[in-house]
Amino acid sequence: MTTKILMTLCALCLMAGGVLLSFLPDEVLAVAGLETAPPYPLLLQLLGALYFGFGMLNWMSKGGRIGGIYNRPIAVANFSHFMIGALALVKVLWAGTSAHPLFWGLTGLYGLFALSYGVLLFRHPLPAQQDAVRA
Repeated sequence: MTTKILMTLCALCLMAGGVLLSFLPDEVLAVAGLETAPPYPLLLQLLGALYFGFGMLNWMSKGGRIGGIYNRPIAVANFSHFMIGALALVKVLWAGTSAHPLFWGLTGLYGLFALSYGVLLFRHPLPAQQDAVRA
């Protein structure tokens, strides 16, 4: 998978999640089977703003060279976000507190992005990517 495709997919997922959480927090809580008491919708809206902003960062960075020392802060931020998120979701599933399909899907998505950004972070850009950036 090329860096541009990875960054685009990640950006679209994060921005879609951000819009969903920002505008429909009560509905998301209800679908997940969680309490819709007053502080929780606000927390989801703040999380949505964070996701949308992070998605915009990825969208704006998708054309640059990423890997090795190039744009390392973006690769580190994405890797740490998705790895920590995947571990937290695995912990929830392991404890058996939630078997909702939403959590399984999120865990798979987070794991896939964590693996992809881990590879991107710890290898140098491929020669084809270097040539494409120079052209």
